[in-house]
Amino acid sequence: MDEPARKGGLKPLIVTQRSYMRIPPEVRCPDHMEPLFPDAGGEAHHEDPHSLCCPCGCRFPVFNGIARFVGSRHYATAFGKQWKAFRKTQLDSFTGTTISRDRLKRCLGGSLGVVRNKSVLEAGCGAGRFTEVLLSEGARVFACDLSEAVEANWENCQKYSNYFICQADILRLPVCPEQFDVVICIGVVQHTANPEKTMAALCSQVKPGGILVMDHYTQGYAVTPSRRLLRSFLLHTPSKFPLRFCEGLAAFLWPVHQSLSKIKDHRTFGRLYNAFVSVSPLVDYHNAYSQLGANLLRTWAILDTHDTLTDVYKHLRSAEEIAGCLRNCGMDDIETAYAGNGVEARARKPTRQTEPTAEATKGAV
Repeated sequence: MDEPARKGGLKPLIVTQRSYMRIPPEVRCPDHMEPLFPDAGGEAHHEDPHSLCCPCGCRFPVFNGIARFVGSRHYATAFGKQWKAFRKTQLDSFTGTTISRDRLKRCLGGSLGVVRNKSVLEAGCGAGRFTEVLLSEGARVFACDLSEAVEANWENCQKYSNYFICQADILRLPVCPEQFDVVICIGVVQHTANPEKTMAALCSQVKPGGILVMDHYTQGYAVTPSRRLLRSFLLHTPSKFPLRFCEGLAAFLWPVHQSLSKIKDHRTFGRLYNAFVSVSPLVDYHNAYSQLGANLLRTWAILDTHDTLTDVYKHLRSAEEIAGCLRNCGMDDIETAYAGNGVEARARKPTRQTEPTAEATKGAV
């Protein structure tokens, strides 16, 4: 990957004109692990190729500046629409907060310095709330997502020189194993078809001595009866309908959330707010992120309500199950904690990697 330009501790070079796709040396054909070369576009650093080609004959399209290693129809389609509609909503640079930075810092063990000048795979990058933090801290980021959220991420982060993004499946990444110092996967694993296989694939990308950072929903996640009912309905509706539905839901219910939030700290009447939030299908961050302000709180409510009502897969795992899977994948120094959206975990790959056990690739339980 391009090394970030640094001088006197400055942030990585930001290219001011339109950035074109830079093909890092890690990129390989996901089927043959052969290097890929640009087709019909000249040098990849100056003009966008029309496709990336493999010596074995494979061809992967490039459009909107992004290499595509998967088709357009898959279980993450709703997430792609969501992040294109809310491209900047959760970026710290847009909200003026440190919500994403603080969460990433906690997941990394308390310091963002561990990613500086490191090769980082961000799997399931979404619109880039963590991508921009990683890039600003000097990481060389290889970002990927199964969905068209990559287009939102590209729009948000293409100005950085130390950045590459592609649309790809975690189980079939266009890179050889053990290429990255740090592998980060936040807000993703619980939404994949098989979390254990996903964790095994993530572990396989960590260099010996490198670290994996991930999280996962756990038991107790707020799957309320109203959300369960609406989710079962929305998963069978046309693709454009769920977002419009969530916007309408917010128009109807958010004024009640907002009014009751004013008494949430009252010793007696605060119970009314808590009771309402526990039955409402809207996700409410008045308690967690009050610093967002009224307008952004409403927007985050629509965004995360859509997120929780349209995920095809919603797996739950305990800290013990996560740790056990990582151990079976040959990881060491495993740390887990109940925080954020459920379980947050860190693990290191031993310098001498042992073969993962058969249990590492078992089906989801």
